[in-house]
Amino acid sequence: MPYRTDGTGTDLSVRVLLVTSRGSGRWVVPKGNGIAGLTSHAAAAIEAEEEAGVHGLVCPVPLGTYRYRKRKGSGASLMVDVEVFPLAVTDELATWKEAGQRERCWFSLAEAAERVDEADLRELMRSFAPNEFQAATRRTGMLAQVAHKSRIFQMSAWFQRLLPKTGNFFELFEAHAQTIVSGADALARLLQGTGNPADHIREVIERENDGDQIIRETLRTVRETFLTPFDRSAITSLIGSMDDAIDEMQAAVQAVDLYEVREFEQEMKDMAAIIIDAARLVAEAMPLLRDVGRNGTRLHELTERLVRMENHADDIHRQGLKRAFKEHGEKATIKFIVAREVYKHLEQIVDAFEDVANEIDGIVIDHA
Repeated sequence: MPYRTDGTGTDLSVRVLLVTSRGSGRWVVPKGNGIAGLTSHAAAAIEAEEEAGVHGLVCPVPLGTYRYRKRKGSGASLMVDVEVFPLAVTDELATWKEAGQRERCWFSLAEAAERVDEADLRELMRSFAPNEFQAATRRTGMLAQVAHKSRIFQMSAWFQRLLPKTGNFFELFEAHAQTIVSGADALARLLQGTGNPADHIREVIERENDGDQIIRETLRTVRETFLTPFDRSAITSLIGSMDDAIDEMQAAVQAVDLYEVREFEQEMKDMAAIIIDAARLVAEAMPLLRDVGRNGTRLHELTERLVRMENHADDIHRQGLKRAFKEHGEKATIKFIVAREVYKHLEQIVDAFEDVANEIDGIVIDHA
């Protein structure tokens, strides 16, 4: 499922690329049969390039599965199970293998869900970043509702000063989530070999500096705020775990820069794809914290997926280290040491996302 994100914070939106099928002309996601010698997600990336003309990093953890009935050349119509892998698009090709056989078009998530025929696929799309949960973050506050009903639209400045200060923690959470998303995108472009590596390295470092400013503002606000939406330790732990993620992204690109790494193993790219998807999930989760009671179920779904992705990343990390040792361990020890350093930081990025998930779960348990 090729996708891209537009906007920031509560205005963050997801767009999905669909293609027409060669037979019926209906809108579908790029898909195909497995390819011998390739993992399922790697085969899915090849299908996306051939059918939709897009490159990107595909998350090795499937979003889910759906079934549809496919007519074979023999005339038989058989049920087929399809795994759906999110693919963060980084490059859209002007020409591609099946350009003359298919149309392609970007749709909003809601539009894409309406265009496809398969009910299970429709639900998977809606679960990717559902609008109803984003809408919940735009709920009018209690004081604003009271003021509106009583026709008091502006309170006196002296009265505002008497009200408990709640700080702008939600805005800070969402702002930091955007630094993570942007940093993850730049890291992925670096590992994919797209564009100038120095530009991607610089962007991650700049995003990390942005994150530092946000966490300093958060800690200052915690000290100065009388009434906080969550326990003070929960606020500092959550923003701290988010900051750990962008810190490790910076450490990863600095290692790449220091050792002048220009070729990256597939396992590194797979971990980068997981990082992109994890960053997107965190960005979706932050606005939902504005109303934990209403959004507790969705928050738990997001954190559960983050934990599953971390477990999958551990497996990829071990596979990558094993392959690097076999290829470089004896003949090119320095190459193995460099690869191990890069893998270490990639793993720690994903570990930080699991910490974010645990902090969110703690808030849900306390407040939902």
